[in-house]
Amino acid sequence: MEILIPHQKKIMEDCKKVARDNGLSFRDETLEFVITNEDMIRLSPKVMIPTLYDYWVHDVYVLQDKGKYEVYPSNPYETVINTRPPISFYNDNNPDWLNVMIFYHVMGHIDFFQNNVFFQKTWLDDFLGKALSDAHVIQELRLEHGRWVDYVIEFSRGIDNLVNFHGNLFEEDAIQTETPTQSKYSFFFDEYLQNILNVTTFRYIEELEKYNELARKHSEETAKNLFLIYVGQKYLDFNVTYEKRTKNKLNPPRDLMEYIMRFSEKMNKDENEWMKTVIQIVRDTSLYFQPQIRTKILNEGWASYWHEALFMDDPRCRGHEIEFSKINAGVVSLSRVGLNPYAIGLRLFKYLQAKADRGMISYEYEKLQEIDTRQKFDKKTGKGLDFIYSVRKYYSDSNAISQFFDQDFVDEFNLFVVGKRLNPQKQVWEYYIKSRNADDFKKKMSESLYHPPYITVDTDRTQTDGTLYLTHLFEEKELVREYIHNTMLGIEFLWGKKVVLETHEVDDSQISAGRSENIGQSTVEQAPVELKFQKIRYTMDNRQLTREILA
Repeated sequence: MEILIPHQKKIMEDCKKVARDNGLSFRDETLEFVITNEDMIRLSPKVMIPTLYDYWVHDVYVLQDKGKYEVYPSNPYETVINTRPPISFYNDNNPDWLNVMIFYHVMGHIDFFQNNVFFQKTWLDDFLGKALSDAHVIQELRLEHGRWVDYVIEFSRGIDNLVNFHGNLFEEDAIQTETPTQSKYSFFFDEYLQNILNVTTFRYIEELEKYNELARKHSEETAKNLFLIYVGQKYLDFNVTYEKRTKNKLNPPRDLMEYIMRFSEKMNKDENEWMKTVIQIVRDTSLYFQPQIRTKILNEGWASYWHEALFMDDPRCRGHEIEFSKINAGVVSLSRVGLNPYAIGLRLFKYLQAKADRGMISYEYEKLQEIDTRQKFDKKTGKGLDFIYSVRKYYSDSNAISQFFDQDFVDEFNLFVVGKRLNPQKQVWEYYIKSRNADDFKKKMSESLYHPPYITVDTDRTQTDGTLYLTHLFEEKELVREYIHNTMLGIEFLWGKKVVLETHEVDDSQISAGRSENIGQSTVEQAPVELKFQKIRYTMDNRQLTREILA
Protein backbone atom coordinates (compact mmCIF):
# COMPACT_ATOMS: atom_id res chain seq x y z
CA MET A 1 0.00 0.00 0.00
CA GLU A 2 1.52 3.30 -1.13
CA ILE A 3 0.35 6.89 -1.36
CA LEU A 4 -0.37 8.34 -4.80
CA ILE A 5 2.70 9.35 -6.73
CA PRO A 6 2.98 13.14 -7.40
CA HIS A 7 1.67 12.77 -10.96
CA GLN A 8 -1.50 11.03 -9.76
CA LYS A 9 -1.92 13.41 -6.82
CA LYS A 10 -1.86 16.37 -9.22
CA ILE A 11 -4.68 14.76 -11.23
CA MET A 12 -6.63 14.34 -8.00
CA GLU A 13 -6.14 17.99 -7.01
CA ASP A 14 -7.26 19.11 -10.49
CA CYS A 15 -10.40 17.00 -10.11
CA LYS A 16 -11.07 18.62 -6.73
CA LYS A 17 -11.00 22.07 -8.31
CA VAL A 18 -13.39 21.02 -11.09
CA ALA A 19 -15.73 19.45 -8.54
CA ARG A 20 -15.80 22.60 -6.40
CA ASP A 21 -16.37 24.77 -9.45
CA ASN A 22 -19.48 22.68 -10.14
CA GLY A 23 -20.89 23.14 -6.65
CA LEU A 24 -19.56 20.22 -4.61
CA SER A 25 -18.47 21.16 -1.10
CA PHE A 26 -15.86 19.36 0.98
CA ARG A 27 -12.81 19.98 3.11
CA ASP A 28 -9.56 20.28 1.25
CA GLU A 29 -7.58 17.58 3.07
CA THR A 30 -7.78 14.10 1.56
CA LEU A 31 -5.48 11.08 1.65
CA GLU A 32 -5.17 8.59 -1.20
CA PHE A 33 -3.49 5.19 -1.44
CA VAL A 34 -2.75 2.80 -4.29
CA ILE A 35 -3.32 -0.82 -3.26
CA THR A 36 -3.50 -4.27 -4.84
CA ASN A 37 -6.49 -6.58 -5.16
CA GLU A 38 -5.00 -8.63 -2.33
CA ASP A 39 -4.92 -5.52 -0.12
CA MET A 40 -8.56 -4.86 -0.96
CA ILE A 41 -9.47 -8.40 0.11
CA ARG A 42 -7.52 -8.04 3.35
CA LEU A 43 -9.09 -4.70 4.28
CA SER A 44 -12.67 -5.35 3.16
CA PRO A 45 -13.76 -7.27 6.31
CA LYS A 46 -12.55 -4.27 8.36
CA VAL A 47 -14.74 -1.97 6.23
CA MET A 48 -11.47 -0.63 4.75
CA ILE A 49 -10.39 0.79 8.14
CA PRO A 50 -6.76 -0.41 8.47
CA THR A 51 -6.62 0.53 12.17
CA LEU A 52 -9.80 -1.31 13.23
CA TYR A 53 -9.36 -3.82 16.07
CA ASP A 54 -8.53 -7.41 15.16
CA TYR A 55 -11.35 -9.92 15.31
CA TRP A 56 -11.23 -13.58 14.31
CA VAL A 57 -14.24 -13.30 11.96
CA HIS A 58 -12.22 -10.87 9.82
CA ASP A 59 -9.72 -13.66 9.10
CA VAL A 60 -12.55 -15.99 8.06
CA TYR A 61 -13.89 -13.41 5.60
CA VAL A 62 -10.40 -12.83 4.19
CA LEU A 63 -10.04 -16.56 3.46
CA GLN A 64 -13.50 -16.70 1.90
CA ASP A 65 -12.83 -13.68 -0.30
CA LYS A 66 -9.48 -15.07 -1.42
CA GLY A 67 -11.23 -18.26 -2.50
CA LYS A 68 -13.89 -16.31 -4.39
CA TYR A 69 -11.27 -14.14 -6.07
CA GLU A 70 -9.33 -17.18 -7.31
CA VAL A 71 -12.49 -18.51 -8.98
CA TYR A 72 -14.02 -15.18 -10.06
CA PRO A 73 -11.20 -12.61 -10.26
CA SER A 74 -12.37 -8.99 -10.39
CA ASN A 75 -10.81 -5.58 -10.28
CA PRO A 76 -12.38 -3.22 -7.70
CA TYR A 77 -11.62 0.33 -8.77
CA GLU A 78 -11.87 2.33 -5.53
CA THR A 79 -13.07 2.53 -1.97
CA VAL A 80 -13.47 5.68 0.11
CA ILE A 81 -14.00 5.87 3.87
CA ASN A 82 -15.53 8.69 5.88
CA THR A 83 -12.64 9.70 8.14
CA ARG A 84 -10.89 12.99 8.92
CA PRO A 85 -9.33 13.42 6.43
CA PRO A 86 -11.25 11.14 4.02
CA ILE A 87 -9.14 8.23 2.85
CA SER A 88 -9.60 6.59 -0.52
CA PHE A 89 -7.99 3.48 -2.01
CA TYR A 90 -7.33 2.94 -5.72
CA ASN A 91 -6.46 -0.26 -7.51
CA ASP A 92 -2.90 -0.33 -8.82
CA ASN A 93 -4.21 -1.46 -12.23
CA ASN A 94 -6.08 1.78 -12.91
CA PRO A 95 -4.78 3.88 -15.84
CA ASP A 96 -4.73 7.68 -15.49
CA TRP A 97 -7.84 8.32 -17.58
CA LEU A 98 -9.80 5.85 -15.45
CA ASN A 99 -8.54 7.46 -12.27
CA VAL A 100 -10.01 10.76 -13.46
CA MET A 101 -13.45 9.17 -13.57
CA ILE A 102 -12.85 7.48 -10.22
CA PHE A 103 -11.59 10.67 -8.58
CA TYR A 104 -14.82 12.43 -9.56
CA HIS A 105 -16.80 9.51 -8.15
CA VAL A 106 -14.86 9.76 -4.88
CA MET A 107 -15.44 13.53 -4.72
CA GLY A 108 -19.16 12.81 -4.91
CA HIS A 109 -18.89 10.43 -1.97
CA ILE A 110 -16.86 12.86 0.13
CA ASP A 111 -19.32 15.67 -0.61
CA PHE A 112 -22.15 13.37 0.52
CA PHE A 113 -20.31 12.31 3.69
CA GLN A 114 -19.60 15.89 4.71
CA ASN A 115 -23.02 17.40 3.94
CA ASN A 116 -25.73 14.78 4.51
CA VAL A 117 -27.33 15.38 7.93
CA PHE A 118 -27.34 11.68 8.81
CA PHE A 119 -23.54 11.89 8.99
CA GLN A 120 -23.50 14.90 11.32
CA LYS A 121 -22.14 12.93 14.28
CA THR A 122 -19.12 11.95 12.17
CA TRP A 123 -18.23 15.46 11.03
CA LEU A 124 -15.89 16.15 13.96
CA ASP A 125 -14.52 12.62 14.36
CA ASP A 126 -11.14 11.26 13.35
CA PHE A 127 -12.44 7.72 13.20
CA LEU A 128 -9.16 6.34 11.89
CA GLY A 129 -7.38 7.68 14.98
CA LYS A 130 -10.17 6.51 17.29
CA ALA A 131 -10.09 3.04 15.76
CA LEU A 132 -6.33 2.89 16.33
CA SER A 133 -6.84 3.96 19.93
CA ASP A 134 -9.55 1.34 20.42
CA ALA A 135 -7.33 -1.35 18.88
CA HIS A 136 -4.55 -0.50 21.35
CA VAL A 137 -6.98 -0.69 24.26
CA ILE A 138 -8.32 -4.09 23.14
CA GLN A 139 -4.78 -5.35 22.64
CA GLU A 140 -3.89 -4.35 26.20
CA LEU A 141 -7.05 -5.97 27.54
CA ARG A 142 -6.26 -9.21 25.68
CA LEU A 143 -2.88 -9.36 27.42
CA GLU A 144 -4.66 -9.17 30.77
CA HIS A 145 -7.92 -11.07 30.19
CA GLY A 146 -7.09 -13.33 27.26
CA ARG A 147 -9.88 -14.98 25.27
CA TRP A 148 -12.61 -13.40 27.42
CA VAL A 149 -12.08 -10.16 25.50
CA ASP A 150 -13.02 -11.95 22.29
CA TYR A 151 -16.11 -13.42 23.93
CA VAL A 152 -17.25 -9.91 24.86
CA ILE A 153 -16.54 -8.68 21.32
CA GLU A 154 -18.46 -11.64 19.87
CA PHE A 155 -21.51 -11.16 22.09
CA SER A 156 -21.49 -7.37 21.64
CA ARG A 157 -21.37 -7.65 17.87
CA GLY A 158 -24.33 -10.01 18.07
CA ILE A 159 -26.51 -7.06 19.16
CA ASP A 160 -24.69 -4.08 17.60
CA ASN A 161 -27.42 -3.80 14.95
CA LEU A 162 -29.82 -2.80 17.75
CA VAL A 163 -28.13 0.53 18.43
CA ASN A 164 -30.63 3.39 18.42
CA PHE A 165 -29.11 5.34 15.53
CA HIS A 166 -31.85 7.96 15.22
CA GLY A 167 -32.11 8.49 18.96
CA ASN A 168 -28.37 8.99 19.12
CA LEU A 169 -28.32 11.24 16.07
CA PHE A 170 -31.05 13.69 16.99
CA GLU A 171 -30.54 14.01 20.72
CA GLU A 172 -30.00 17.56 22.01
CA ASP A 173 -26.26 17.16 22.45
CA ALA A 174 -25.86 16.11 18.83
CA ILE A 175 -22.27 17.36 18.68
CA GLN A 176 -20.60 16.91 22.05
CA THR A 177 -17.56 18.89 23.04
CA GLU A 178 -16.31 16.26 25.51
CA THR A 179 -16.25 12.50 25.02
CA PRO A 180 -17.12 10.05 27.85
CA THR A 181 -13.41 9.20 28.16
CA GLN A 182 -12.46 12.87 28.50
CA SER A 183 -15.24 13.42 31.03
CA LYS A 184 -14.09 10.51 33.18
CA TYR A 185 -10.46 11.59 32.95
CA SER A 186 -11.32 15.15 34.00
CA PHE A 187 -13.45 13.89 36.90
CA PHE A 188 -10.54 11.82 38.24
CA PHE A 189 -8.07 14.71 38.42
CA ASP A 190 -10.42 17.64 39.05
CA GLU A 191 -12.80 16.13 41.59
CA TYR A 192 -12.03 12.58 42.68
CA LEU A 193 -8.42 13.10 43.77
CA GLN A 194 -8.80 16.62 45.13
CA ASN A 195 -12.29 16.75 46.63
CA ILE A 196 -13.25 13.15 47.39
CA LEU A 197 -9.93 11.56 48.41
CA ASN A 198 -8.26 14.86 49.29
CA VAL A 199 -4.85 13.45 48.33
CA THR A 200 -1.53 15.19 48.88
CA THR A 201 0.15 17.17 46.13
CA PHE A 202 2.78 14.44 45.91
CA ARG A 203 0.10 11.77 45.22
CA TYR A 204 -1.59 14.02 42.65
CA ILE A 205 1.68 14.55 40.77
CA GLU A 206 2.43 10.81 40.98
CA GLU A 207 -0.83 9.97 39.18
CA LEU A 208 -0.29 12.72 36.66
CA GLU A 209 3.14 11.32 35.87
CA LYS A 210 1.59 7.87 35.38
CA TYR A 211 -0.66 9.35 32.69
CA ASN A 212 2.25 11.25 31.10
CA GLU A 213 4.19 8.00 30.89
CA LEU A 214 1.36 6.44 28.87
CA ALA A 215 0.96 9.58 26.76
CA ARG A 216 4.58 9.37 25.67
CA LYS A 217 3.94 5.90 24.20
CA HIS A 218 0.42 6.27 22.80
CA SER A 219 -1.97 8.78 21.28
CA GLU A 220 -3.96 11.00 23.64
CA GLU A 221 -7.18 8.99 23.39
CA THR A 222 -5.40 5.65 23.85
CA ALA A 223 -3.38 6.97 26.79
CA LYS A 224 -6.54 8.15 28.54
CA ASN A 225 -8.31 4.84 27.99
CA LEU A 226 -5.36 2.84 29.32
CA PHE A 227 -4.97 5.24 32.23
CA LEU A 228 -8.63 4.83 33.20
CA ILE A 229 -8.19 1.05 33.20
CA TYR A 230 -5.26 1.51 35.59
CA VAL A 231 -7.35 3.88 37.75
CA GLY A 232 -10.22 1.39 37.96
CA GLN A 233 -7.86 -1.30 39.20
CA LYS A 234 -6.08 0.89 41.77
CA TYR A 235 -9.07 2.85 43.08
CA LEU A 236 -11.80 0.25 43.42
CA ASP A 237 -14.57 2.75 44.16
CA PHE A 238 -13.70 5.21 41.38
CA ASN A 239 -16.07 3.89 38.68
CA VAL A 240 -18.96 3.55 41.12
CA THR A 241 -18.33 7.08 42.42
CA TYR A 242 -18.15 8.49 38.90
CA GLU A 243 -21.41 6.84 37.86
CA LYS A 244 -23.21 8.03 40.99
CA ARG A 245 -22.05 11.59 40.40
CA THR A 246 -23.02 11.57 36.72
CA LYS A 247 -26.14 9.38 36.86
CA ASN A 248 -28.53 12.32 37.12
CA LYS A 249 -26.83 14.01 34.16
CA LEU A 250 -27.08 11.02 31.84
CA ASN A 251 -29.84 10.59 29.30
CA PRO A 252 -31.95 7.43 29.61
CA PRO A 253 -30.34 4.45 27.84
CA ARG A 254 -31.10 4.66 24.14
CA ASP A 255 -30.68 1.00 23.28
CA LEU A 256 -29.99 -2.47 24.64
CA MET A 257 -26.21 -2.08 24.63
CA GLU A 258 -26.38 1.12 26.67
CA TYR A 259 -28.88 -0.43 29.05
CA ILE A 260 -26.59 -3.38 29.73
CA MET A 261 -23.59 -1.12 30.33
CA ARG A 262 -25.57 1.10 32.67
CA PHE A 263 -27.62 -1.37 34.70
CA SER A 264 -26.03 -4.82 34.50
CA GLU A 265 -24.82 -5.81 37.97
CA LYS A 266 -22.22 -8.02 36.33
CA MET A 267 -20.86 -5.20 34.18
CA ASN A 268 -20.62 -2.84 37.15
CA LYS A 269 -18.53 -5.13 39.29
CA ASP A 270 -14.98 -3.84 39.60
CA GLU A 271 -13.45 -6.97 38.09
CA ASN A 272 -15.72 -6.69 35.01
CA GLU A 273 -15.45 -2.94 34.41
CA TRP A 274 -13.17 -3.57 31.43
CA MET A 275 -16.05 -5.30 29.61
CA LYS A 276 -17.94 -2.02 29.37
CA THR A 277 -14.97 -0.53 27.54
CA VAL A 278 -15.14 -3.30 24.93
CA ILE A 279 -18.92 -3.01 24.54
CA GLN A 280 -18.62 0.77 24.10
CA ILE A 281 -15.99 0.32 21.39
CA VAL A 282 -18.26 -2.10 19.48
CA ARG A 283 -21.26 0.22 19.93
CA ASP A 284 -19.37 3.32 18.77
CA THR A 285 -18.10 1.46 15.70
CA SER A 286 -21.63 0.37 14.79
CA LEU A 287 -23.01 3.90 15.23
CA TYR A 288 -20.27 5.30 13.02
CA PHE A 289 -21.20 3.09 10.08
CA GLN A 290 -24.97 3.34 10.48
CA PRO A 291 -25.38 6.38 8.17
CA GLN A 292 -23.46 4.68 5.37
CA ILE A 293 -25.68 1.62 5.62
CA ARG A 294 -28.83 3.78 5.56
CA THR A 295 -27.81 5.97 2.59
CA LYS A 296 -26.33 3.38 0.20
CA ILE A 297 -28.62 4.16 -2.74
CA LEU A 298 -28.39 7.95 -2.46
CA ASN A 299 -24.67 7.92 -1.71
CA GLU A 300 -23.74 5.72 -4.67
CA GLY A 301 -26.25 7.49 -6.90
CA TRP A 302 -24.81 10.90 -6.01
CA ALA A 303 -21.24 9.76 -6.70
CA SER A 304 -22.30 8.16 -10.01
CA TYR A 305 -24.21 11.30 -11.03
CA TRP A 306 -21.10 13.42 -10.62
CA HIS A 307 -18.59 11.07 -12.20
CA GLU A 308 -20.81 11.02 -15.30
CA ALA A 309 -21.42 14.77 -15.35
CA LEU A 310 -17.81 15.82 -14.74
CA PHE A 311 -15.87 13.15 -16.62
CA MET A 312 -17.68 13.62 -19.93
CA ASP A 313 -16.69 17.32 -19.96
CA ASP A 314 -13.09 16.64 -18.91
CA PRO A 315 -10.51 16.95 -21.71
CA ARG A 316 -8.74 13.87 -20.36
CA CYS A 317 -11.77 11.84 -21.47
CA ARG A 318 -10.93 12.41 -25.13
CA GLY A 319 -10.04 9.16 -26.86
CA HIS A 320 -11.41 7.01 -24.04
CA GLU A 321 -15.14 7.48 -24.59
CA ILE A 322 -15.75 3.87 -25.62
CA GLU A 323 -13.74 2.45 -22.72
CA PHE A 324 -15.53 4.77 -20.33
CA SER A 325 -18.92 3.74 -21.70
CA LYS A 326 -18.18 0.05 -21.17
CA ILE A 327 -16.99 0.54 -17.58
CA ASN A 328 -19.74 3.01 -16.73
CA ALA A 329 -22.41 0.70 -18.14
CA GLY A 330 -21.14 -2.05 -15.87
CA VAL A 331 -21.39 0.27 -12.88
CA VAL A 332 -24.75 1.99 -13.44
CA SER A 333 -26.76 -0.45 -15.59
CA LEU A 334 -30.07 -1.57 -14.14
CA SER A 335 -30.14 -5.07 -12.74
CA ARG A 336 -33.11 -7.11 -13.93
CA VAL A 337 -32.97 -9.23 -10.78
CA GLY A 338 -31.74 -7.71 -7.53
CA LEU A 339 -30.79 -4.14 -6.65
CA ASN A 340 -27.98 -2.02 -8.08
CA PRO A 341 -27.79 1.07 -5.81
CA TYR A 342 -25.57 2.89 -8.32
CA ALA A 343 -28.19 2.52 -11.06
CA ILE A 344 -31.29 3.34 -8.99
CA GLY A 345 -29.63 6.26 -7.20
CA LEU A 346 -28.26 7.81 -10.39
CA ARG A 347 -31.62 7.63 -12.15
CA LEU A 348 -33.41 9.07 -9.14
CA PHE A 349 -31.20 12.16 -9.05
CA LYS A 350 -31.57 12.67 -12.82
CA TYR A 351 -35.32 12.22 -12.57
CA LEU A 352 -35.68 14.67 -9.68
CA GLN A 353 -33.47 17.25 -11.38
CA ALA A 354 -35.56 17.11 -14.56
CA LYS A 355 -38.82 17.39 -12.60
CA ALA A 356 -37.59 20.29 -10.47
CA ASP A 357 -36.32 22.13 -13.58
CA ARG A 358 -39.89 22.04 -14.91
CA GLY A 359 -41.50 22.95 -11.59
CA MET A 360 -43.14 19.54 -11.34
CA ILE A 361 -42.29 18.98 -7.67
CA SER A 362 -45.21 21.10 -6.54
CA TYR A 363 -48.84 20.85 -5.47
CA GLU A 364 -49.88 22.59 -8.69
CA TYR A 365 -48.46 19.72 -10.74
CA GLU A 366 -49.62 16.93 -8.43
CA LYS A 367 -53.28 18.01 -8.58
CA LEU A 368 -53.35 17.73 -12.40
CA GLN A 369 -55.32 14.72 -13.64
CA GLU A 370 -55.00 14.75 -17.44
CA ILE A 371 -52.03 12.87 -18.83
CA ASP A 372 -51.44 15.33 -21.69
CA THR A 373 -51.47 18.31 -19.32
CA ARG A 374 -48.99 16.61 -17.00
CA GLN A 375 -46.66 15.75 -19.87
CA LYS A 376 -46.68 19.33 -21.20
CA PHE A 377 -46.29 20.98 -17.78
CA ASP A 378 -43.13 23.12 -17.71
CA LYS A 379 -42.58 26.20 -15.56
CA LYS A 380 -38.93 26.38 -16.64
CA THR A 381 -37.81 27.09 -13.07
CA GLY A 382 -34.24 25.85 -13.57
CA LYS A 383 -34.18 24.78 -9.92
CA GLY A 384 -33.28 21.15 -10.59
CA LEU A 385 -29.68 21.28 -9.35
CA ASP A 386 -30.66 23.15 -6.21
CA PHE A 387 -33.31 20.55 -5.47
CA ILE A 388 -31.06 17.51 -5.79
CA TYR A 389 -28.53 19.25 -3.55
CA SER A 390 -31.26 19.49 -0.91
CA VAL A 391 -32.08 15.79 -1.39
CA ARG A 392 -28.40 15.00 -0.92
CA LYS A 393 -28.43 16.95 2.34
CA TYR A 394 -31.65 15.91 4.05
CA TYR A 395 -32.64 12.43 2.84
CA SER A 396 -31.81 8.81 3.60
CA ASP A 397 -32.71 5.86 1.39
CA SER A 398 -35.92 5.05 3.25
CA ASN A 399 -37.53 8.49 3.13
CA ALA A 400 -36.34 9.09 -0.46
CA ILE A 401 -38.02 5.86 -1.59
CA SER A 402 -41.17 6.72 0.32
CA GLN A 403 -41.45 10.22 -1.15
CA PHE A 404 -40.01 10.05 -4.66
CA PHE A 405 -40.62 6.56 -6.09
CA ASP A 406 -43.86 7.38 -7.90
CA GLN A 407 -45.46 5.89 -11.02
CA ASP A 408 -43.78 8.44 -13.31
CA PHE A 409 -40.36 7.34 -12.04
CA VAL A 410 -41.16 3.65 -12.51
CA ASP A 411 -42.56 4.24 -16.02
CA GLU A 412 -39.75 6.49 -17.21
CA PHE A 413 -37.02 3.95 -16.47
CA ASN A 414 -39.06 0.83 -17.21
CA LEU A 415 -38.73 -0.47 -13.67
CA PHE A 416 -40.58 -3.53 -12.41
CA VAL A 417 -40.83 -6.14 -9.68
CA VAL A 418 -39.50 -9.58 -10.52
CA GLY A 419 -41.30 -12.75 -9.47
CA LYS A 420 -39.86 -16.24 -9.14
CA ARG A 421 -41.61 -19.58 -9.73
CA LEU A 422 -40.66 -23.20 -10.23
CA ASN A 423 -41.24 -24.86 -13.59
CA PRO A 424 -41.61 -28.57 -12.72
CA GLN A 425 -41.43 -29.67 -16.37
CA LYS A 426 -38.04 -28.02 -16.94
CA GLN A 427 -36.96 -28.37 -13.29
CA VAL A 428 -35.73 -24.76 -13.24
CA TRP A 429 -36.63 -21.53 -11.51
CA GLU A 430 -38.20 -18.94 -13.78
CA TYR A 431 -38.04 -15.19 -13.27
CA TYR A 432 -40.79 -13.06 -14.73
CA ILE A 433 -42.14 -9.50 -14.55
CA LYS A 434 -44.60 -9.61 -11.69
CA SER A 435 -45.63 -5.95 -11.47
CA ARG A 436 -44.93 -2.50 -12.92
CA ASN A 437 -46.96 -0.75 -10.25
CA ALA A 438 -45.10 1.97 -8.32
CA ASP A 439 -46.49 0.86 -4.97
CA ASP A 440 -45.26 -2.69 -5.54
CA PHE A 441 -41.86 -1.45 -6.66
CA LYS A 442 -41.62 0.91 -3.68
CA LYS A 443 -42.52 -1.93 -1.31
CA LYS A 444 -39.92 -4.20 -2.89
CA MET A 445 -37.23 -1.54 -2.61
CA SER A 446 -38.13 -0.79 1.00
CA GLU A 447 -37.90 -4.47 1.89
CA SER A 448 -34.37 -4.59 0.47
CA LEU A 449 -33.13 -1.82 2.77
CA TYR A 450 -31.29 -2.31 6.03
CA HIS A 451 -34.01 -2.58 8.64
CA PRO A 452 -32.85 -4.11 11.94
CA PRO A 453 -35.46 -5.30 14.46
CA TYR A 454 -36.66 -2.80 17.03
CA ILE A 455 -36.16 -4.37 20.44
CA THR A 456 -36.74 -2.48 23.67
CA VAL A 457 -36.15 -3.22 27.35
CA ASP A 458 -39.25 -3.56 29.53
CA THR A 459 -37.70 -1.58 32.37
CA ASP A 460 -40.57 -2.06 34.83
CA ARG A 461 -40.38 -5.85 34.81
CA THR A 462 -36.59 -5.90 34.52
CA GLN A 463 -36.01 -3.76 37.60
CA THR A 464 -38.48 -5.82 39.64
CA ASP A 465 -36.73 -9.20 39.66
CA GLY A 466 -33.45 -8.65 37.82
CA THR A 467 -34.42 -10.69 34.76
CA LEU A 468 -33.81 -8.77 31.53
CA TYR A 469 -37.16 -8.54 29.68
CA LEU A 470 -36.93 -7.69 25.97
CA THR A 471 -39.85 -6.86 23.70
CA HIS A 472 -39.68 -7.08 19.92
CA LEU A 473 -41.84 -4.44 18.24
CA PHE A 474 -43.31 -6.78 15.64
CA GLU A 475 -43.64 -5.49 12.06
CA GLU A 476 -44.89 -8.74 10.47
CA LYS A 477 -41.31 -9.82 9.93
CA GLU A 478 -39.88 -12.61 12.04
CA LEU A 479 -36.55 -12.57 13.78
CA VAL A 480 -34.16 -15.02 12.12
CA ARG A 481 -34.80 -18.08 14.23
CA GLU A 482 -31.41 -19.72 13.71
CA TYR A 483 -29.68 -16.72 15.33
CA ILE A 484 -31.92 -16.42 18.39
CA HIS A 485 -30.12 -19.00 20.53
CA ASN A 486 -26.60 -17.62 20.12
CA THR A 487 -27.73 -14.01 20.39
CA MET A 488 -29.63 -14.59 23.62
CA LEU A 489 -26.74 -16.66 24.96
CA GLY A 490 -24.51 -13.64 24.43
CA ILE A 491 -26.99 -11.25 26.04
CA GLU A 492 -27.25 -13.53 29.07
CA PHE A 493 -23.46 -13.54 29.38
CA LEU A 494 -23.31 -9.73 29.28
CA TRP A 495 -26.33 -9.19 31.52
CA GLY A 496 -25.31 -11.85 34.01
CA LYS A 497 -28.83 -13.11 34.68
CA LYS A 498 -31.84 -14.67 32.95
CA VAL A 499 -33.05 -13.07 29.71
CA VAL A 500 -36.61 -13.17 28.32
CA LEU A 501 -37.60 -12.13 24.79
CA GLU A 502 -41.18 -11.75 23.57
CA THR A 503 -41.78 -11.70 19.82
CA HIS A 504 -44.16 -13.06 17.16
CA GLU A 505 -43.63 -15.88 14.68
CA VAL A 506 -45.61 -17.54 11.92
CA ASP A 507 -47.74 -20.41 13.13
CA ASP A 508 -45.67 -23.52 12.34
CA SER A 509 -48.76 -25.59 11.58
CA GLN A 510 -49.72 -23.03 8.92
CA ILE A 511 -46.31 -23.38 7.25
CA SER A 512 -46.57 -27.18 7.20
CA ALA A 513 -50.06 -27.04 5.72
CA GLY A 514 -48.95 -24.57 3.09
CA ARG A 515 -46.10 -26.82 2.02
CA SER A 516 -48.43 -29.79 1.66
CA GLU A 517 -50.89 -27.82 -0.46
CA ASN A 518 -48.17 -26.62 -2.84
CA ILE A 519 -46.96 -30.12 -3.74
CA GLY A 520 -47.75 -30.89 -7.36
CA GLN A 521 -49.22 -27.47 -8.16
CA SER A 522 -48.80 -25.86 -11.56
CA THR A 523 -46.20 -23.25 -12.53
CA VAL A 524 -48.75 -20.47 -12.05
CA GLU A 525 -47.74 -18.54 -8.96
CA GLN A 526 -50.30 -18.93 -6.20
CA ALA A 527 -51.99 -15.98 -4.54
CA PRO A 528 -50.19 -14.97 -1.32
CA VAL A 529 -51.60 -16.55 1.81
CA GLU A 530 -52.45 -14.28 4.72
CA LEU A 531 -50.06 -15.41 7.43
CA LYS A 532 -51.17 -15.94 10.99
CA PHE A 533 -48.73 -15.06 13.75
CA GLN A 534 -48.54 -16.23 17.31
CA LYS A 535 -46.88 -14.62 20.32
CA ILE A 536 -43.71 -16.41 21.43
CA ARG A 537 -41.62 -16.10 24.57
CA TYR A 538 -37.98 -17.18 24.52
CA THR A 539 -36.17 -17.61 27.82
CA MET A 540 -32.41 -18.03 28.20
CA ASP A 541 -31.56 -19.23 31.69
CA ASN A 542 -28.22 -20.73 32.63
CA ARG A 543 -27.35 -21.16 28.92
CA GLN A 544 -30.52 -23.15 28.23
CA LEU A 545 -33.07 -21.75 25.74
CA THR A 546 -36.76 -22.52 26.02
CA ARG A 547 -39.55 -21.48 23.64
CA GLU A 548 -43.13 -20.96 24.80
CA ILE A 549 -46.23 -20.15 22.71
CA LEU A 550 -48.26 -17.47 24.48
CA ALA A 551 -51.12 -16.88 22.06
